[in-house]
Amino acid sequence: MMERALGLDAGDRTIGVAVSDLLGLTAQGVETIRRTTLEKDIARLQELMSQYETKTLIMGYPKNMNGTEGPRCEFVKELAEEIRKAEPETKIVFWDERLSTVAASRSLIEADISRKKRKKVIDKMAAVFILQGWLDSKSLSTI
Repeated sequence: MMERALGLDAGDRTIGVAVSDLLGLTAQGVETIRRTTLEKDIARLQELMSQYETKTLIMGYPKNMNGTEGPRCEFVKELAEEIRKAEPETKIVFWDERLSTVAASRSLIEADISRKKRKKVIDKMAAVFILQGWLDSKSLSTI
């Protein structure tokens, strides 16, 4: 059994959260944190880390399509730094998320989810795609 990991899709207004299963095979959406203050956002993340007994965070890293880092990457790195201050033993992995929101949106459209409902779950779904990508890369490296 491996340790679970949380996948995060961090934005200005929300943080989508997903969790891996105990076998490290699949990612499930947990919730979308509505951002208020940095302290409250991190406190909620700490609660989820405790609930799911994990010290591993997979953070979506929104590179530009040409592979360069833009202002969104800085935003994610700054949030990661604040999480590290609150939880110094946390392992944080940046995962290229360039197409996660697009893939999440497409799968919700294919599932015929209304636009209003999509808006509520898109960040959580993007976190699932981020975490699933990382999980898949780990399982491929063990084959």
